[in-house]
Amino acid sequence: MKADTNEQALLKGLALNDSKAIETIYRDNFSMVQAFILQNNGSYDDARDIFQEAMIALYEKAQTESFVLTCQIKTYVYSICRRLWLKRLQQLGRYANRVDSLEETVPVEEDLEIHEKRNAEFAIMDRALNSLGEPCKSLLEGYYLKKMGMQELAAEFGYTNADNAKNQKYKCLMRLKKLFFSQYNIGD
Repeated sequence: MKADTNEQALLKGLALNDSKAIETIYRDNFSMVQAFILQNNGSYDDARDIFQEAMIALYEKAQTESFVLTCQIKTYVYSICRRLWLKRLQQLGRYANRVDSLEETVPVEEDLEIHEKRNAEFAIMDRALNSLGEPCKSLLEGYYLKKMGMQELAAEFGYTNADNAKNQKYKCLMRLKKLFFSQYNIGD
C-alpha cells in the first residue's frame, strides 16, 4: 500500500505543478520510454517529444477530480507513450497495424517485465565488460561496437595476423561470458 500512497502523492503533486513530483515521475519513467522508442525506429528527441506529450496527458488527467489511476504510473505513462509512438509510426508509414484506442496498448505489464529484465542484463553485461580488463575490453568493443575487421584489429593491437586476433577475440569473449554468467546467476 505504501507504493500506492506514494503514487497518489505523485499524482497530487503533478496536479499542483510540484517540481519534485514532476522530476520524480520523469526520472522514474523516461529511460523506459526512451528505450522503447529507440528500439522502435525512434531517436532521443522523439523519446523526449513523446514523453512530454504523455506527461501533459497525465497532468491534465491528474487535474480532474474524477480521474482514478487503476495501474502504476509507469504502466500508464508507458501505455500512453507506446500508443502515441505507434500512432506516429503509422502516420509516417512505418507501422502497418492501426492503433485506435488506449485499450489496445494498456496491458503492458509483460512488456515492462521484459524491458526491466533486459535492462538488468545490460547492466550486468556493462559491469562484466568493465571488469574484463585490457586489451580484451578494447578488442571486443572494436569488433562488436566499432565493427572492425580481424585485419584491422590485428594491426591495432599488434597481433601478427588476423587469425591470432580472432583467437584472442575468442578467448576474451569466453572470459566475458564467464564474468557475465557468474554475476547473472548471483542476481537470480
